[in-house]
Amino acid sequence: MALLRKVVNIFQFDDPEKKAGQTSVPPALACPLRPDLVKAIHTNVSKNRRQAYAVTPKAGYDTAAESWGTGRAVARIPRVPGGGTHRAGQGAFGNMCRGGGMFCPTKTWRRWHRKVNQKQKRYAVVSALAASSVVPLVMARGHRIGSVSELPLVVSKGAESMQKTKQAVEMLKKLGCEEEMQRVINSKKVRKTKGKMRNRRYVMRRGPLVIYKEDNGIVRAMRNIPGVQTASVTNLNLLNLAPGGQFGRFVIWTEGAFKDLKRVYGLTNLGTPNKSGFHLPIAMMENADIARIINSEEVQSVLRPKLEAPRKHSIKRNALKNKAVMSKLNPGAEQRRLLRKRSSEPGTAERKIIEERKKARVAASKEYGKTLKKGENSFFNKLMKAYEAKPVEEEKGDEEEE
Repeated sequence: MALLRKVVNIFQFDDPEKKAGQTSVPPALACPLRPDLVKAIHTNVSKNRRQAYAVTPKAGYDTAAESWGTGRAVARIPRVPGGGTHRAGQGAFGNMCRGGGMFCPTKTWRRWHRKVNQKQKRYAVVSALAASSVVPLVMARGHRIGSVSELPLVVSKGAESMQKTKQAVEMLKKLGCEEEMQRVINSKKVRKTKGKMRNRRYVMRRGPLVIYKEDNGIVRAMRNIPGVQTASVTNLNLLNLAPGGQFGRFVIWTEGAFKDLKRVYGLTNLGTPNKSGFHLPIAMMENADIARIINSEEVQSVLRPKLEAPRKHSIKRNALKNKAVMSKLNPGAEQRRLLRKRSSEPGTAERKIIEERKKARVAASKEYGKTLKKGENSFFNKLMKAYEAKPVEEEKGDEEEE
């Protein structure tokens, strides 16, 4: 919702340093801001300005071509009759043929236009008007209004009677629009697309929009200033108020148009006879600061106390499979794993240690093998001796008993 002061100043058109009086702000400039609606309506309304285009229905079908049929080792595409020229015998009609018709040709009865709900269109217009009175939105759109006294900017009725462009330029400079006009002039460049060959070679940014009540010469005075457009308060167009679907255009009002805005769009609670069944939209929320509403004493006093978050238990990981868990439980596990890895890599110190141990084991095994060959300390011989010694002891025991 656009927050505006209730009264604005009216500046003298020939000497803006002087004020011609004050006037109240019409309710239409305090309507809710709906950028989504403005964008959607602008998209559909802009389609209604298009001119239908299509290829001629007979393009590619002006010849009496006929297929040669089978048996001549050529494709069965229709071919141009006659002889003696390059054209004779060429394929025709097909979209793959030179000079043939196009596939799915464009038609003039394509769905060029869009139906737009009238109330939504009026809603978008008043929303764009309200946005033109908010300084941050106007600056965000690119307009240079650092030298402008205030928004909305209203000039006295005498501006509608200007006849010369020189007077209009002088008025705009005194109002603080010189930087804005220079921005428009600097933005002029050659169009990128084929439109540069179709009587619209140059493009430039949009400047201020001057809204008047009666045309006593103001349109003629303003029409030759780059970027400046004029519009009647009774015939406001969304395409001019929000070019490109982006609201926040810099608008200059004449005193008569500003005061007549109440008659055109009515008051908040009352309709207007000019627009049957239309009422100015009312914002669903007077205060859009959600954080302030939630933290207010009125809301906090009736709320339940804050609930404690449930305790979260970490997932148990298997240390034998998870390296990070294993290194946390056993800080030396990572070092051992590294040593094992290096022990298998040739040329490392760990690998040399492993090889030396292996050689030592082999040598010890050989020594043990030599002792086995002698048969002195073999396990089998020791076992046999033990068995042989047992019966002898038993015989000695029997003799003593006798």
